[in-house]
Amino acid sequence: MINFPYQTTYILVNFFTVIVCFIFSFHPKIRFSEHFKAFIKASLLVAIPFILWDVWFTANGVWWFDEQYTLGISILNLPIEECLFFICIPFSCLFTYYTLDKFFRWEWTNRFNQIFIVTYAALMLYISIRYHHQIYTFVTATLSLVTMVLFYLFLKPNWVFKAFLIYLILMLGFFPVNGILTGSGLPSPVVNYNTDEIFNIRLWTIPIEDTAYGFLLILWNLWWFQYFDRDTEISKVINIIEYKSNTSS
Repeated sequence: MINFPYQTTYILVNFFTVIVCFIFSFHPKIRFSEHFKAFIKASLLVAIPFILWDVWFTANGVWWFDEQYTLGISILNLPIEECLFFICIPFSCLFTYYTLDKFFRWEWTNRFNQIFIVTYAALMLYISIRYHHQIYTFVTATLSLVTMVLFYLFLKPNWVFKAFLIYLILMLGFFPVNGILTGSGLPSPVVNYNTDEIFNIRLWTIPIEDTAYGFLLILWNLWWFQYFDRDTEISKVINIIEYKSNTSS
């Protein structure tokens, strides 16, 4: 039996995170809805390793969930709301990225892309070495470092610094969402952290590692989204060419 209002807390956080972005996805000047297929592929692909990471940390007591804030439905011993988190949060972030990228000029960020990747990688390297005893800090920093190395040497996206700047804008939503999940405005946190496994510096009630964790989640969603979205854009070009060919004939 659901104990209102507390057991709906986490599912409502997910719902209100995504609902406005979902509605505006169909706006004729935005049309993010045309890219839903690419988003679904990307988010599901990225969600798999993040959920496994989540399962591992939960099983080892790095973090855990207060069941009074969940519906009581679990997948791999995770609340279903936690699994949905990896769809809802990326959707809102990618929608925001897509919209800001569509209506504003970001070309100037390209010249800072490589230096940002190198600087961020160096910072993550330092953190992973300095705080290797805190598993959340260490794993997040190490995976962020590996990501930057892959981006710099092999994948070579030119939008990483732009994504970082937009992520800073997304902090306006990050703080209330993560704030609620970490206990702001609630009798106790939805997500509890083992203080021995984190750097133990908090922004409001949010462990500072969550900022790097969120950025890592968004970066990989963006990369795979753009990878899968190439088919959508190519199809559009082909349709335009075919349309012009048919009308001219």
